[in-house]
Amino acid sequence: MTSQADPADAQASAGAISIRGLSKTFGALKVLDDINCTIGEAEFVSTLGPSGCGKSTILRIIAGLVEPDAGAELRLLGEPFGGQSDQVGVVFQTHNMLPWLTVEKNIRLNCEVRGVARAEITRRVEEILPVLKLEGFREKYPHQISGGMKQRAALGQTLIAQPKVLLLDEPFGALDALTRDQLNVELLRLWQKIRKTVVLITHSISEAIFLSDRVLVMSDRPSRVVSDVRIDLPRPRDPKATREDPRFGQYVTQLSALMGVH
Repeated sequence: MTSQADPADAQASAGAISIRGLSKTFGALKVLDDINCTIGEAEFVSTLGPSGCGKSTILRIIAGLVEPDAGAELRLLGEPFGGQSDQVGVVFQTHNMLPWLTVEKNIRLNCEVRGVARAEITRRVEEILPVLKLEGFREKYPHQISGGMKQRAALGQTLIAQPKVLLLDEPFGALDALTRDQLNVELLRLWQKIRKTVVLITHSISEAIFLSDRVLVMSDRPSRVVSDVRIDLPRPRDPKATREDPRFGQYVTQLSALMGVH
């Protein structure tokens, strides 16, 4: 079983995100120390690491919400970047739906703010609601739908802007285990349909294995990427068949050891 991703292979793929020499210090606290990685176009990459190691900081730097320390070389879709980009969408753990707007109006809002033509927004909404399984809930308000539906709507708020890179900061972390598993299956189904570049921050080893092409493992602060594990499981992935594959258990053991879980 091939477990370590070949950096040359990653570099050779069409890189959606390239990070070289990324460090970040907040006051006297050094959080990131010389982070280097490349994420290919349409790749699904998860990041694991101890709490507080800076996983979310990396995501926020890619999103243009946090400034890196001097000397970092960041490239997005082949071009240098250092700020917010319409090509990048972010979904956080807590949804940002406005309680006085319906599901459909919440999803439309992102494009309305960007000045997208009304007819085009409507076309995108009609395309995305069935994919998110929210077509029958378009007129509901946030308090009338479940937590899982709210997170699907949060995905819709981001996807309707049609970013090429999707950053997910533990979007299902606050949900119960069963709902989280169900949404992981739906996220995988959605990704297999739209094939965006996805970077997922997670604390769940099994979630990372089930969803990802590669898993980046980070050290404690000041954090570095200590391992880049390629997940060699066939796609499309069926939940039952994937978890019953002997390699799934081997990856759990390998990543647990890298995370210091024994």
